[in-house]
Amino acid sequence: MNVRSGTAVSPGTETSTDVESAFARWLTPLVTADGSGSGGGSGSDSRGGSGVDGCVALRQFGYVRMLTCEARSLRLVRGPRATVPGSEDAVALLVPRAGTVRVVQDGRGVSVAPGASTLVDLRRAFSVELQQEHEQEREHGRGHGHGHGGLARALILRLPLHALHVPSAPLPSLTARALPPSALSTTLLPALLRHLEASAPQTSAPVGERLGGLVTDLVAGLVEDLAEDTEGPPEDDRHPLLVAIRQYIDRHLGDPDLSAEQIAAAHLISVRYLHRLFEAEGVTVGRLIQRQRVERCAGELARRGRSSPSIAVVAARWGFRSPAHFSRAFKSVYGHPPQQWRRMAMAGAVDAAGARP
Repeated sequence: MNVRSGTAVSPGTETSTDVESAFARWLTPLVTADGSGSGGGSGSDSRGGSGVDGCVALRQFGYVRMLTCEARSLRLVRGPRATVPGSEDAVALLVPRAGTVRVVQDGRGVSVAPGASTLVDLRRAFSVELQQEHEQEREHGRGHGHGHGGLARALILRLPLHALHVPSAPLPSLTARALPPSALSTTLLPALLRHLEASAPQTSAPVGERLGGLVTDLVAGLVEDLAEDTEGPPEDDRHPLLVAIRQYIDRHLGDPDLSAEQIAAAHLISVRYLHRLFEAEGVTVGRLIQRQRVERCAGELARRGRSSPSIAVVAARWGFRSPAHFSRAFKSVYGHPPQQWRRMAMAGAVDAAGARP
């Protein structure tokens, strides 16, 4: 089995008529479908070399690679073992411009035509087939097997996962599914992609990097919305992600910067999805953090003895930035300011949980 290793490219524009080799270098490592080791990267031609009549252009905008391919027909295959150590994790958004794109991944197959699009996880096995229109008609018996027709054309955006902040869990439910025009029409993405296609050769590297960041944000928003539609909140607190998040909060209660944004980033989910996870809990993430901090402080303040730390030290230890904020938060939970509650605890009027004995 021949594996093509990906290589880094410089910002700007490159073109190649060795279509299969260009995809292997610019998109993801590819293998022959029959494992013959021809190195062509296409499952449709086991004779070796590139038998594809077409070309592919690479435009780089920061860490976003935009590949525009024109060919009469093309089939690319990534096998389950086509992994190169240290290769970058990435996803691809496929947008047909002429003809159709057929994608198979995660046990599903879909054909998308101009106006729609589809996602591919470049870390796992897939096949992508680009077909011009007259070949589709011939397959369905509508053509007569002659005529050349126009070249099929597709736009492929390659985006690294670390830039998208896409949670890995919902990706298998999103790949090889047709994303209708309505999924894209709510954003500026279609217009931006057409602008990039037309103006890429004249775009400077700094401007291109900023445009790449904008594309990344728009695609991330699209994926986030689709993931939330397919996943939904968990049924109960036995959801493994919710358990992991609770454990993370427990470990980081003393960090004054602990926030919903930090928790979401640490678990590769969106802040919006994090809040949906806690809907069934009857408490927001922020209130959960504050209550747990107050309870930890109460436990320390209830200790008897000369070595008991001061209220300010206890508050700072559990992530409160100011004594005033701590006093308000403490009173909202226990009904008394921390100084009064501590005196009551020392006198045995309340226990560490705030209950009267």
